[in-house]
Amino acid sequence: MAFKLRKMIFSFLFFFVLSFLLPGCTLMQVREDAKILKTSIALVGTVSSTLSFDEMPVVVAAYSKKDSKRTIVHYAMLHEPGPYELMVPVGVHNIVAFGDKNKNLLYDKGEPAGQILSAEQVSAPAGGVAGNLNIHLSEHNHPKVDFPVGYQIQPKAHKKFHSTCPGAIAKVDDYLFSEEYGKKGFWAGLEFFKEIGGNVYFLEAYDPAKIPILFVHGAAGSPQNWRTFFEGIDRDRYQPWIYYYPSGSSLDSMSHLLLWKMQNLQAKYKFNQLCITAHSMGGLVVRSFLVKYGPLFPSIACFISISTPWGGEELAETGVKYSPAVVPAWRNMQPGSEFIKSIYDKKMPPAVDHYLFFGHKGNRNILRPNNDKVVTLASQLDPRAQRGAKMIYGYNEDHVSILSSQQVLSQFNTILADRYQKAKATDKISGNRLRVDFTFDFPKELPRPMPALYLRPADEKGTETWLYISPDDTGREYGPFPSGDYEVSLFAPAFAPEPFSRSIRIEAGAVPRATFVLKPVGFLRGYVVKHGQRDIQLGESPQPDSEIEIQSITLSGGEVHRTLIPLQKEDNDSEHYLSATDFSSKGTFFFFGLPGGTYELTIIAKGYETYSGIYTVIPGQYQNTIRIELEEKIVDSS
Repeated sequence: MAFKLRKMIFSFLFFFVLSFLLPGCTLMQVREDAKILKTSIALVGTVSSTLSFDEMPVVVAAYSKKDSKRTIVHYAMLHEPGPYELMVPVGVHNIVAFGDKNKNLLYDKGEPAGQILSAEQVSAPAGGVAGNLNIHLSEHNHPKVDFPVGYQIQPKAHKKFHSTCPGAIAKVDDYLFSEEYGKKGFWAGLEFFKEIGGNVYFLEAYDPAKIPILFVHGAAGSPQNWRTFFEGIDRDRYQPWIYYYPSGSSLDSMSHLLLWKMQNLQAKYKFNQLCITAHSMGGLVVRSFLVKYGPLFPSIACFISISTPWGGEELAETGVKYSPAVVPAWRNMQPGSEFIKSIYDKKMPPAVDHYLFFGHKGNRNILRPNNDKVVTLASQLDPRAQRGAKMIYGYNEDHVSILSSQQVLSQFNTILADRYQKAKATDKISGNRLRVDFTFDFPKELPRPMPALYLRPADEKGTETWLYISPDDTGREYGPFPSGDYEVSLFAPAFAPEPFSRSIRIEAGAVPRATFVLKPVGFLRGYVVKHGQRDIQLGESPQPDSEIEIQSITLSGGEVHRTLIPLQKEDNDSEHYLSATDFSSKGTFFFFGLPGGTYELTIIAKGYETYSGIYTVIPGQYQNTIRIELEEKIVDSS
């Protein structure tokens, strides 16, 4: 009885706090946003050009078309050619990009432009991401651009140029970084994303001599939360970067968005060291990012979390159970959620040192255990997080004051100084680097994907290394890497390297060269889930159902007839990529080296109806991962 009474009081407290925090937003809006998100998908790609832009900004817009009428669904502004993200409802959409020379949101005569016209990749199911929708800006008034000169795009609410391209330089005092917008990102994430997106911003131009520190805010937070840190670090040694995102969104999707931003920044700037600092819920986003994608960023050596609810939050669980409208992040924040479990399924990369900061200046009562006025000590000090931490520091600060504490800042700077000395020692290493030369056997006027450099040590005890590089980065040197023998390859979506790999010896005082030709190929990849399984949240990475017992996967078309039997043991996917060998594992499947054409895909799984679908493959054109829902067989009880 006492437990039930406590639950009732706790629920009352939750809704009291909720009503206090919602002055400009209603639960009705949260509910409406949830409906829209279930029927939407994120479109991502890169705008490239060989033209001289002279700092000309770029507008990328998705629009629907009926007869001759075009309706802009969502658009983004970039300060230079680069990556973009758009959110659109399910359906077929065209995507256009043009150089907006005078920032008037008008496609003027003479401005360079490019387009994806009714591409199949844009016609996608709800949820997740449709990726690699790359656009190449060609000469002025290109005849293939189905977008009329003089078309005016309506300005956004803030009515000022705001780039969503990573690396955009911003000012901390910008109104879009205010507390008001931070709260909007939590309670009205859809409106936030449509208006200003999510991005990694710089406070100054990139300097290769300075170590980047990426700051990640928490729920309802903003870049302005980090003022004390921006002002208190040595700006001659470090450069602050800011990840600003709609914090009410699915945390898995925000982890995936961070991947997209960081892989583009790594390809462009090739930084050798990076530290990440996160407050509160932001620590969960970062740990998810590191657990899933950390091996792709060997430059990340340090993660400092501050007041993070490592064990989840009971108030979020109460909100999911009792609120008439649920903020997506609440589902992830529940103590027993799949998201919380997922961040401990695997360890963070061994090269990343985790420093765990927590605060204990809060209050204690029968409704709320010891806390920092927001997060309980039990959650901040969850044993699973402690086990992976290099050091743990406690402070007599609450959830907010800990970000302005001079004692916290002092310890923070001590950790940074140690990283700085190690980085400088690494920079003095002679050799232990690798030069990579490559060409695309593909027309220059067509968009090219971002390659990934892969190094596998001959010594099985060594660690595999992945590095995203720019499609224009041929002839550059990478490293340093530990001395030893390696198998080196270069992967790019819809392209195959020739040769598939090269044996390279890396050692001090030497810079060997690896040369590849990337040739367009056709491929098909996908994964299976049970029909009715949880919908993919907007921006989330796909998750196959590894419990489904697949018996065979067959692909037929033209002279191709291939059948896959799923692997029965743990296997290294890289082996199959290196040899371009078809395979199926844990609910996923990959077919490599396919001639262009139409294919029938057939999947037989125990206890499920046979699946059959038709797919088109075009060499050199990225094909999004196919999500296949299998229907359970109906058992005749008679």
